[in-house]
Amino acid sequence: MRIIDEATTKKIVIDPGEYYVCREPSIISTLLGSCVAVCLFDQVERVIGMNHFLLAFNRTCTNPHDLLQDEMGRYGIQAMELLINRMMRMGARKQNLQAKAFGGGQVIQANHFNIGEANIDFAVEFLRFERIPLIASSLGGNYGRMIYFHWSDFSVYMRRIEPQMQQQVASEEQRYLEQAQQQKRQQPSSIHYW
Repeated sequence: MRIIDEATTKKIVIDPGEYYVCREPSIISTLLGSCVAVCLFDQVERVIGMNHFLLAFNRTCTNPHDLLQDEMGRYGIQAMELLINRMMRMGARKQNLQAKAFGGGQVIQANHFNIGEANIDFAVEFLRFERIPLIASSLGGNYGRMIYFHWSDFSVYMRRIEPQMQQQVASEEQRYLEQAQQQKRQQPSSIHYW
């Protein structure tokens, strides 16, 4: 994570596996390929937050609802819960939360399994399950995205990644995915489902 303090607006850049929450003039940004970023905001309390996650996928999970129950969803659940809990500690109210979601492009080839699609399915199903309205999105496709989430008006500006940057994004995500899968093999889940 990189934080750049400017005169009036703080600029934050988050990487895969990170999140950031604030309630002051800020712009949170991230670069997405197969990963998904969920931008949450509470207009009443003026709290915003963004996460950036990639599921450590399991090819046997085909039903989006199963992603909330499956080991592979552990990273997404953790990313969402950390974001929501931090926002609530900063004064947001869950009933006020609204969401915007981005990413999930097919930039990593995974033997007939679309990692971006699994990330999209997880994010949409999680928000539905938690009753957080998804009011805007740009999900899927075969391109990466750069997004900028503005505290001032809760807007998200998005631009597509140039084709020459696609390989760099895919390489970075592949490295992150391999690290997540390695951690998954080394550590049993500490999440218990009721």
